[in-house]
Amino acid sequence: MAQMTVQIVTPDGIRYDHHAAFVLVRTTEGELGIYPGHVELIAVLAIDEIKVRRIDDENHVDWIAVNGGIIEISKDLITIVSDSAERDRDIDVSRAERAKLRAERELEEAQHAQNIDMERRAAIALQRAINRIRVGQK
Repeated sequence: MAQMTVQIVTPDGIRYDHHAAFVLVRTTEGELGIYPGHVELIAVLAIDEIKVRRIDDENHVDWIAVNGGIIEISKDLITIVSDSAERDRDIDVSRAERAKLRAERELEEAQHAQNIDMERRAAIALQRAINRIRVGQK
């Protein structure tokens, strides 16, 4: 079976390193499905989930929440560099829900104060929290 190596790197080091038969990511341009032998490319990732179908079992899927980043595909090595990455099993959903509520309050306050910078930061924090909740509930 053809396979690829998937590595996810954050400032804390390598957060994920496994062999995969298929990877699905969302770039800023749209979804990208990757099989072994994919054309080489570099793309900007959106704040979203990454789906990795592992080679050890066709039903084994890892879900990873990333806060954007860069993906590089070179031969059969996929390298993802992101500020943070969390596997579904490692996400504290209740903590993510509290972060979501906090971001919603901050977004509302920023909109009321008409503070564009604060509004942008709160919107990103909200998007990250929602992504973590979605992946954590898989």
